[in-house]
Amino acid sequence: MTTTRLGDYLRSRRAQVAPPDVGLPEDGRRRVPGLRREEVAMLARISVDYYLRLEQGRERRPSPQVLDALSEALLLDDDGRLHLYRLAGMTPLPRHEGSIERAVPQLLALAELWDHTPALILGRAYDVLAANTLGRAVFKHLHPGANLLLAMFVDPSARSFYADWETAAANAVAGFRFLEGARPHDPRIHDVLRTATENSREFADLWRRRDARGKSDAAKVLLHPDVGELTLRMHAFDVRSAPGQQLIVYHAQEGTRTADALRLLGSLAATRPGHRNGSRGRAS
Repeated sequence: MTTTRLGDYLRSRRAQVAPPDVGLPEDGRRRVPGLRREEVAMLARISVDYYLRLEQGRERRPSPQVLDALSEALLLDDDGRLHLYRLAGMTPLPRHEGSIERAVPQLLALAELWDHTPALILGRAYDVLAANTLGRAVFKHLHPGANLLLAMFVDPSARSFYADWETAAANAVAGFRFLEGARPHDPRIHDVLRTATENSREFADLWRRRDARGKSDAAKVLLHPDVGELTLRMHAFDVRSAPGQQLIVYHAQEGTRTADALRLLGSLAATRPGHRNGSRGRAS
């Protein structure tokens, strides 16, 4: 019998699911453990013949809708769903695109321990989902609930905040193009894109260039209204537990004027009431 890694995975997963786990009766007359093929097909709302072709390797390119239906039927967690997509040669779309996107609480709690390190958590459409205390002190225009891309082009304070606004703006647009390419049907990305296009000719011009690149480690020179020039190194990390989200961390070389300025900002921010309230969800 012909088989594939995809078929082997489906067969092994259905063997791990007990009928009561998915609301089916346990009739006691099963020759093999787990679900029957007919039951998986019924739960995924596909034909038994189509599911059989998947297991036997005669069908190798199921649609994202079928893969998601099988993920639900087989009770796959996020890692299992990702593996299923990879075996089918596809990149998964984000789950629950219409839900409220929130920062991972444990990640924000960790970032709050960094007294001298500004940090932001960005959503899949560059929404600012959260910032630690020092991050909010440095990036006043990027309060939780704001959008990094829209702030860059619509908020007048952004132009005086970035020492080289033109380069920062071009990088933001290229990064957003990179996000849009990974999630072309995401409604929140479309909403931000439409708003930016309608409100900024400069954004529209940059968008037409079709530059696409993810955030990379780079030096940033910022002109803070309270402490003056800050030279920070930026690092971007994907959040594995929340696909599409990014942790953006900035640091200054020890012994520099910027490091001293960050300590001053952190001390001032820590004395303000409610300074730990740094997270907020964003509806897609």
